[in-house]
Parts: sequence; structure tokens; C-alpha cells
Amino acid sequence: MIRTSQLTALAKKHRAQVAPRRLIENRTVYASQLAELSVYDTYEQADRVRLDAGELLYCGMMTGRKVMHGMDGFSTEFLPHESFVVAPGEYVEIDFPEASLDIPTTCMTLEIPRETLRKVCDQLNTSSRRTKEMGDWQVDERQLHLMHTDATQQLLERIVASHVCNEDDSDLVLNFGVNELVARMLRQQGRDFLLRCIQENPTKSGLTHAVAHIEENLAHPVDIEQLAKIACMSRTKLYQQFKNNLGCSPAEYQQQRRLEKACTLIRSGFSITSASYELGFANPSHFSRRFHQQYGMTPSEFLSNN
Repeated sequence: MIRTSQLTALAKKHRAQVAPRRLIENRTVYASQLAELSVYDTYEQADRVRLDAGELLYCGMMTGRKVMHGMDGFSTEFLPHESFVVAPGEYVEIDFPEASLDIPTTCMTLEIPRETLRKVCDQLNTSSRRTKEMGDWQVDERQLHLMHTDATQQLLERIVASHVCNEDDSDLVLNFGVNELVARMLRQQGRDFLLRCIQENPTKSGLTHAVAHIEENLAHPVDIEQLAKIACMSRTKLYQQFKNNLGCSPAEYQQQRRLEKACTLIRSGFSITSASYELGFANPSHFSRRFHQQYGMTPSEFLSNN
């Protein structure tokens, strides 16, 4: 059973406990201390419903489908197992193409104060110093849309479950959960920044040169000795640079990027088999196992969602 079923079950439990006051974006607030956790239910189709972010707003789909329209003119589908981050002071407009009384669309949000973001950045700047070109850890206040890992999915499930199920330690779960979620978001933004640096100048530093080599060779196993030579680093320093800046080893980074590329290929029309061989997986079964480990669903389930 795919991981999204847990959020589906939590959405049903939540709706059974809360009588709707409105049909579009019916909001229930579960916590308002470290971060404000809200669950939104929509029971009828609607277009261009505006959502403003006073603080940073981390959104995760629980059931159904939305279409998000950003301030800079882009539009994107928003599905379960995906996250969407709205920067403080910005807004999105939302379409609900499939919502109904029988099958409502449900989304959770965490409104995270700037002070919480600053504290997590300070902790990372102390424990995981980044390279000079990447600078100090700080929140890149731009909209971010990503398909998150199964670990992130489980983290969101734990936060929502602790409040929907009214657990005694719900505030503690929220405290630790939000800090971890912000750290994950910061590492994602840092990685995106690094990829932009590579587009401008792949050899800007040893780290960018190593990451650029991985990006160009996603279908081939990572050769650590070769990568260390390309980066002009020892193996130990290479691993430390990846851990501090990307939160993973070179091989783990490549695995993540291969699977993200697989999502892009499948969405663009590649068959699952073609995508698996294109990215160097031994066979479709091996690809399916890795995909499920990363995203909590099989490639076939991902394809049917999209």
C-alpha cells in the first residue's frame, strides 16, 4: 500500500471530527505555537481561490488535486506526495478541478514564523558550514514546488497525525517536526542554488565541478576516486563537502537525481521501462524498488497519479 494512504486516512478522520462551515477552503487550525498547522477541505469545484502567506507557508497535499498559479505567472498541478512552499508576503491562486461533496480535496499547511527559520539557519551555520560560493544558510524566499521523499512524507504524516488524533505529545512532535522540515527545505534550496551555479560555471569550485560531473553521468555508477580528482579533494574532504552542503554522500545524491529525472521522463511520456534503462538501472524491477524507497510509491502508481 502506498504511503499516501496514511494521509488519506488522516484526512477522513479529520473530516469526521470537524463539521464544515464553508464549501471552499474550509479551514481547521490545530496548532498555533511554534508553527500554525491548518487543514483545508474543499467540497466543490472552484477557480482562482487566493491564499496569502503572512509567514513562510509550507503546503502538503493530503487528497485530491489542485492547480497552483504563482505570482510570477507559472501554473503547476499539485498532487499528493508533493510540497509547495509560498514565501512570506506572497500568494498563490488555486483551482480545484475535482473537488466534490463525496470526494473533497484536502491540503495541510504549516505557517512557519521567520524566527523559527532564523534559528534553524543558525544551527546549520554552526554544525554544517557550507562552501564559500554558497554562503551562509538562509531561506531563499521564492516559491518551491517539489515531489518530496518518503522520509518527508512520513514526517508530515507524523505531524498531522499527532494533532488529528489529539496525542499528548503533539506540541513536541510539531516542535521537532518543523525544525526537521525547515532543514530539509533549506538543503533543497541550497541544492537548487548549486545547480544554478553549475549552469553558469561548472568549474567555479571543486564542489560544483564534482556535482556537474554527476549531473552529466547520471546513468553511470559514481567513481569516488575519479570524482575526488575532478574536485581536487581527498575522499574525506569530498564526502564532508557533500554532507555539509547537500546532506548526503555523492552516491546518494546521484540516486536522488536519477529518480527525480525519472519522474520528469515519465511525466513527459517515457514508458517506465524506457526511463529505467535511460538512467542506467539494471532492470525495471530494480528501478521500481529504488523509486518506492525514495517516494513511497511505485512508478506505476506515480504514473496513474499524474
